[in-house]
Amino acid sequence: MKHVLDTIDKKIIELLQKNGRIPLKRIADEVFLSPPTVSARIDRLEKAGIITGYSVSVNPEAFDYHIKAFINVEVEPVRKKEFYPYIEKIPNVIECNCVTGDYSMLMEVFFHTTTDLDQFVGQLQHFGRTKTQIVFSTSVEHRGIPVEYSEEDDR
Repeated sequence: MKHVLDTIDKKIIELLQKNGRIPLKRIADEVFLSPPTVSARIDRLEKAGIITGYSVSVNPEAFDYHIKAFINVEVEPVRKKEFYPYIEKIPNVIECNCVTGDYSMLMEVFFHTTTDLDQFVGQLQHFGRTKTQIVFSTSVEHRGIPVEYSEEDDR
């Protein structure tokens, strides 16, 4: 069942996406409600599965991860049962998505060196053909989903 969000819910989500540690008082000031009311709304959004968690952004270079890459892997459907547990255990894989197109998997990875990345790609080729793209720079960092407002929000 779809949960109906009003303008205040959307503003709370927008603020939390920008800073998951924003004080309740500051959110309350922004949406013109009391902190307990904001807390109750956040609790409701969590229970509804709209807010699914909180996290921190870390600079990979602080841990000597200088190589960011995206890897496509062509995994046959019958091999997915073997592939998923394998890839789940690799901490360098930040995200792995099953996608459409010529390749069935798209991963974001971080490694210390290109040699480390090359060794990992070699291991992945056990599952199928690969295509790797090394990131030179990132013009838009990961950000929250856009929260759109409509006139119906306040009804």
